[in-house]
Amino acid sequence: MLAVFLKTLPFFGLIALGWLAARSRFFPEEGAAWLTRFVFFFALSAMLFRFAAGLDIGELFDLRFASAYLLGSLLIWLLGLTAARWRGLPLPEAAMEAQCCMTGNTGFLGVPMLVLLLGDRAIGPVLMVLTIDMLVFSTLITLIVHASRSGGLRLATLRPILRGIVANPMILSMVAGLLWSAFDLPLPGPLDEFLVLLGAAATPGALFAIGASLAGRRVQRLAASAWLSFAKLVLHPAAVGLAAMLFGVEHFAAGVMVAAAALPVAGNVYILAQYFGVAQQRVSTAILISTACSIVTLPLVILLIGQT
Repeated sequence: MLAVFLKTLPFFGLIALGWLAARSRFFPEEGAAWLTRFVFFFALSAMLFRFAAGLDIGELFDLRFASAYLLGSLLIWLLGLTAARWRGLPLPEAAMEAQCCMTGNTGFLGVPMLVLLLGDRAIGPVLMVLTIDMLVFSTLITLIVHASRSGGLRLATLRPILRGIVANPMILSMVAGLLWSAFDLPLPGPLDEFLVLLGAAATPGALFAIGASLAGRRVQRLAASAWLSFAKLVLHPAAVGLAAMLFGVEHFAAGVMVAAAALPVAGNVYILAQYFGVAQQRVSTAILISTACSIVTLPLVILLIGQT
């Protein structure tokens, strides 16, 4: 346990450094927003493009893997929705809580951490998790909120959602990388070195930005947020692990899937909550609690999947 914890400690140390810098006002609030923008549009996109350019579509998409992750995540999403509705919450709030229960910080934390910890074999499974989260569940929550507010789905509602998917730099970079790989194009030395140099900024930049973004969050709606954090850190990896066994997912890929599911609540859930004006306090606190607790829970999950 100690060895695994020490391997993950530098990642959480960077998050803590970002938190301290922002909390002390040495790093301004608007600085965190601009750093996040740099990582999202440039550094992380370069990393994802280079990863995808080294894969083929068969390595990225495995039907059993995708089915297992989708089933396990959907079960937890429905559990979160049911629990929220049982508490009397309206559908948009219930759907946002459901989103917290299964959407992990795969882009900013999972991609750099799991690939470095588990090796290049983890690239395909991690990108598959990221793709399903963005294409399926981010679209699902957007459709539900729009439909509940407008009395149903309309073509005018679907257009901005599709535009948002197509314009997402993480999706664009992965698609571009896969096309590069499909046409068997070489990466010229200067281009490869450029991508390596730019992509190397993704890990420290993303982790520092996560910490800086947490500095302004306050613990509110503690009971509900603690439940959402428990569902994300414990129930979600357990559900996808059982689904992976059910579908007979290859051992290593199943381990990566469980580790990805054990990541804390993603920051983009708060962006959605803020955009729609739904459950911002609960989502914000769930991100704070789950990120803090994952310092212990994530190494434990990685240790457990390494022993099975």
